[in-house]
Formats: sequence, structure tokens, C-alpha cells
Amino acid sequence: MNKRTALIFYVLSVYVVVQFIWWGYHLIELTEVVSRASKPVSNRIAMIIGEGAVFLLLLLVGIWQIRRSIRKELKLSERQNNFLLSVTHELKTPLAANKLYLQTIKKRDLSKEQTDDILKKAIDENVRLERMIDNILNATRLENNRMNIEKETIDLGQFITTIQERYNTLLDKSVIELDIDTKIELFADRFMLETIFNNLIENALKYAGHEQPITLYSSKNDTFVEFGVKDLGPGVPKEMKSEIFKKFFRVGNEEVRTQKGTGLGLFIVSQLVKMHNGTIACEDNTPKGINFRITFNHGK
Repeated sequence: MNKRTALIFYVLSVYVVVQFIWWGYHLIELTEVVSRASKPVSNRIAMIIGEGAVFLLLLLVGIWQIRRSIRKELKLSERQNNFLLSVTHELKTPLAANKLYLQTIKKRDLSKEQTDDILKKAIDENVRLERMIDNILNATRLENNRMNIEKETIDLGQFITTIQERYNTLLDKSVIELDIDTKIELFADRFMLETIFNNLIENALKYAGHEQPITLYSSKNDTFVEFGVKDLGPGVPKEMKSEIFKKFFRVGNEEVRTQKGTGLGLFIVSQLVKMHNGTIACEDNTPKGINFRITFNHGK
């Protein structure tokens, strides 16, 4: 529903309520004129007022619910438009980059080192494209309840260490740091757990950059296992923290945005955590940045 349709609905709603009150007033006035002294007529007036008040209350509640739905639809429509804008940009960028890399290799006489460097960049762009497509497919599967969970016992410390080593190798620098308990076993879906970490790390790299340290952590107590990702980026405004896990939501204007992404990563993370009956929270990090803290039960 577009804004013009919403405006027409609001105008018609106000008109219906005003007309209802106006005709009710005239009906009561006319009944009083017919017989001011008649008790049955007075009782009838009371009945009209009572039933009219109930009807008016139900009408107002219905209008309020419809207005609420319209606002949700307008927000979702805006996010979908942002998603289409971002996906168009995100698809074009790696494709254009890889085209340029291949043309450079074809047209120029490069050394082996230069060729290897360009091929590495092309592979990185291809990996980025694959992750974006995976996120779109995963979001679709989650919404259609077509993603099955297959849990197994995972050594969480070793699992996180492997992810750290892979990212530091890809980035060619030690950006990812660890603060983990190496004696934690977690009963979870390995693919989903990796997707959770990948999306949280990509989100941290996107907003905090490749120069600030990003920390992967884990701990446990008698009841819960906690793990997550901390960064030292700009953080998230307080009023946005309840919105960032919604599908397509991204902070800022899509047309002037500099950060890459589709607005699906955190939505996917929250849904995968929910499938494990866990919880995820977006908290302020110290001294700055964001801490995405995930909590799972020990039980299977």
C-alpha cells in the first residue's frame, strides 16, 4: 500500500467517524422532540446512546488496527525498495570488478606476481558475491520454513578458532581476536552456526573496518553457553537496536549509503538463533562499538 492510498484511508476513516457522531446526535435530538415526557422514549434514547458508544468504540479500534497494519506495510515496502537498490549495487560491483580484472590480465603483459594478485582479488569478489546470494537464499528458506536443523555436538572453542584463522588468512592480517573458553561443547547445527558467525563478522568488518580488532568470544555457566562477536565500530543508536534484526532493515538512506550489504545478515542470524531456541541481544561494547551476544541452553 502506497502513501496516497494510506492518506485516502485516513480521510475516509475520519469522515465515517464524524458522520456517525453527527447522525447519532440528530437521531437523539429528533427522538427527544417527539416526546420529552415519555419514559419509554427516554429508555430508548439511553439504549441508542449505549449501543452507539459500543459501535463507535469498535469502529475506532478497527481503524487503529488497520492504521497500524498500513504503517507496517509502508515500512516493509520502504525496506524492500532499499533492498532492491542495495542488491542491484551489490551485484554490479563484484561483476564489474571481475570483468575489469579479467580484461587487465588479457590485455596487459603482467608478471606472475601481478597476475596472482589480480586473481586473488577476483576470487575475493566472487566469494563476496556467493555470500550475498547465500544470504538471499537462506532468507527465503527461513521465511518458507524450508530450512531443516541437524544438530551435532560441536567443540565450540575449536570451531571458533577455525573461523578466526580463516578470516585472518583471507584478510592477510590479524584483525580477528579470541576470548574463548576452550572447554565448551555445543549441541547445534554446524552449518547454521557457521552462518551466524560469518554474518556477524561480515557485519563487524563492514561498519568497524579492517583496522580495528574484532573479538570472537565464548563462555559458559551451569545453564547457558554464551558466545558472540564484539567490534569497535560506531555502534547502533539505542532507538534502532530493536529494529536491526528485521528483514531488509538498514540504518540510513540507501541512495547515499557507503556500507555494503543487503539488510538480510542480522535477520538471518536472529532466525537461526531462534531455531536453536536461543536468544540474541545487541549491546553496547566497551569502550565503544557493538556486542552481539548469543545465548544457548546446555541441553540438547
